Amino acid sequence: MLSLGQCGDPQRDDLPGSQAASRPRMNQIPPPGNGPQPATPPRTVWDVRDVAPGGPETGQPRACWPRRLKAAIVGFRATCPSSSTIYFLFILLVVSTVFHSHHRLALVPTPWAYSGRVVLLPRHLPMGGMFTINAKGRLGNQMGEYATLYALAKMNGRPAFIPAAMHSTLAPIFRISLPVLHDTTASRIPWRNYHLNDWMEERHRRIPGEYVRLTGYPCSWTFYHHLRDEILQEFTLHDHVREDAQKFLRGLQAKWAWRATFVGVHVRRGDYVRVMPRVWKGVVADRGYLRRALAWFRARYRSPVFVITSDDMAWCRQNINASRGDVVFAGNGLQGSPARDFALLTQCNHTIMTIGTFGIWAAYLAGGDTVYLANFTLPGSPFHWIFKPQAAFLPEWVGIAADLGQARETGP
Repeated sequence: MLSLGQCGDPQRDDLPGSQAASRPRMNQIPPPGNGPQPATPPRTVWDVRDVAPGGPETGQPRACWPRRLKAAIVGFRATCPSSSTIYFLFILLVVSTVFHSHHRLALVPTPWAYSGRVVLLPRHLPMGGMFTINAKGRLGNQMGEYATLYALAKMNGRPAFIPAAMHSTLAPIFRISLPVLHDTTASRIPWRNYHLNDWMEERHRRIPGEYVRLTGYPCSWTFYHHLRDEILQEFTLHDHVREDAQKFLRGLQAKWAWRATFVGVHVRRGDYVRVMPRVWKGVVADRGYLRRALAWFRARYRSPVFVITSDDMAWCRQNINASRGDVVFAGNGLQGSPARDFALLTQCNHTIMTIGTFGIWAAYLAGGDTVYLANFTLPGSPFHWIFKPQAAFLPEWVGIAADLGQARETGP
């Protein structure tokens, strides 16, 4: 092998002859003389002259290491990107990192966006069995399912766990406390499904089975009203949700010199406009019902202010008379973001509801007086197979009968 001398000249190491013979050789200068000269072999290695500072034509010896290092530094500076380019690339790296981190966080399952005890492994399950429930429907349905699970599990002396999907719906709005059962863990449990009608029955006091999954769409005060204080605690609004509603209502209060009595009004339409007459032989609330409901409160309170929320605000603006100046159309009409509407309703003093579990729960949490749409199906409607009015509406609530004329017109 070659080693560099004091000024970088090639020198031989003390190696055996066989190893020295195997080293690549520098190009040789042909010997002088007449006759044909041997052909110059293809240059496969560098000639010492090629790396001299003056190039191959000058034949000057190569630079010593300090000079070579200095030349390398000068060359690096010449090709190094400017400070502005480096700064731009750094900013680009930071932005890219933040973007991808945000994207990855967005993919984290929603249950972990809010605090909650999560069971990830089957070995962490309680001994002796447990209760859970299906997570079906929108906000009102899942509130009813949660409260029913809470009450029946306590009644049967079993721990209760909620599905991750239910935590995703309720935890962003309420301070719920039941632990979450991870989907993977839930899939490994030999559940016994137990169907619930929408009212409490004596058989529910002794539900058999070790691992029980309650099914159905329960939303009746008969399941949980004996635990009302605990249910209200479970459905306490997060501070930021409550404060947003309070801020809106304080703005309205100032207009009435702080004498207003707020009545939350929820007008449920959506798919019920089609489903009620065609499937359940019933009606939704019309302008006549809403006119009578508002008149009921105007006759009892000095300065009522009606805060209107709905999934069809355009219909409300056309059919609710706001000429007296005591009607405020506050809802955004978006079913996909119900938290604001629900919070507004629960922070009001009283409630007017039409149909649906969303309005039932808003009235239950708000307290105060409640007016609801009564007798909104024809006699013999199949809706009564799954719904009992006396189990849905509290006895002290006030019912105003619906006009069934439209249901009779569309009936068989």
